[in-house]
Amino acid sequence: MARYRGALCRLCRRESEKLFLKGDRCFTEKCAIERRQYPPGQHGQRRGKLSDYGIQLREKQKVRRTYGILEKQFRIYFKKAAGAKGVTGEVLLQLLETRLDNVVCKIGFAPNRISARQLVTHGHFLVNGKKVNIPSCRLRVGDVVELKETSRKLALVNDSISKIEHRGVPSWLELDAKDFKGKVLQIPAREDIQLTVQEQLIVELYSK
Repeated sequence: MARYRGALCRLCRRESEKLFLKGDRCFTEKCAIERRQYPPGQHGQRRGKLSDYGIQLREKQKVRRTYGILEKQFRIYFKKAAGAKGVTGEVLLQLLETRLDNVVCKIGFAPNRISARQLVTHGHFLVNGKKVNIPSCRLRVGDVVELKETSRKLALVNDSISKIEHRGVPSWLELDAKDFKGKVLQIPAREDIQLTVQEQLIVELYSK
């Protein structure tokens, strides 16, 4: 599976805001945005004003990089959102939020989406009692995500769960830390998705 293997902090600096790609590190003063608040590269500090297209592109890149998705897969998500009922931009974000790797991260089983994706790929989770190792698996209301019993001593998972009180669990999800289970209570509304992005600009970009 193709994926980005470069420096994560570089992506945050390119979008000029925190994408929280490194989990707890992003909340500390070690975060690259805190130290260098300008885009990477030789001309990072001299970049001019963006055009309308440039602004739309940056919004799309921000979402794509936040969820760790490549361009081809992102286009597929957009086509699904465009063909579904509701506001296209909002539906797009809902499709991305209900990915298994994102839910695993939001519930608190992993410190960030990259770690969550790795745990899912290695087969550490069950969805409704069945093993699932596809990070992009879409979850629906009522689905239960459970850590396999043989994986419950993983230091990464236990350390992440111990810090979930600091990060908090979204209202559309439920965590049972004692039994290492999580449940999707509802499809997240736009106000439940804590992502500072103007999704309508993405719709305009792909509508050209």
